[in-house]
Amino acid sequence: MIVGIGVDLVDIARFERSIERTPRLIERLFAPSERTLPAHSLAARYAAKEALIKALGGSDGVRWTDIEITREASGRPLFALTGTTARAVAERGITMVHLSLSHDAGLATAYVVAEAAGSNGGGA
Repeated sequence: MIVGIGVDLVDIARFERSIERTPRLIERLFAPSERTLPAHSLAARYAAKEALIKALGGSDGVRWTDIEITREASGRPLFALTGTTARAVAERGITMVHLSLSHDAGLATAYVVAEAAGSNGGGA
């Protein structure tokens, strides 16, 4: 059953300017393995983290650096959640989080669907 959906859109140039003005944002927003990626990839990951928070219904218990975006061998993006963020997701009953990322024309976007086991009990 879908329990949350989140989407976010980031202007890559604006994001890059923010990072240049405040370099410590990299450490506050990204896991160590993400910090050396190019600006367009960081912008997409930032969008993914924002979209996840929206899908969760808020940021209670969420730490930015506990949210890492990795990839399967096929290239499919995945969340690797740790620490308080992993606990917050589990406490909400979420068993699966789907992620789609894209960047083009100076924009990065992310779409997240959070699922929980069970059904909505609906019927006709």
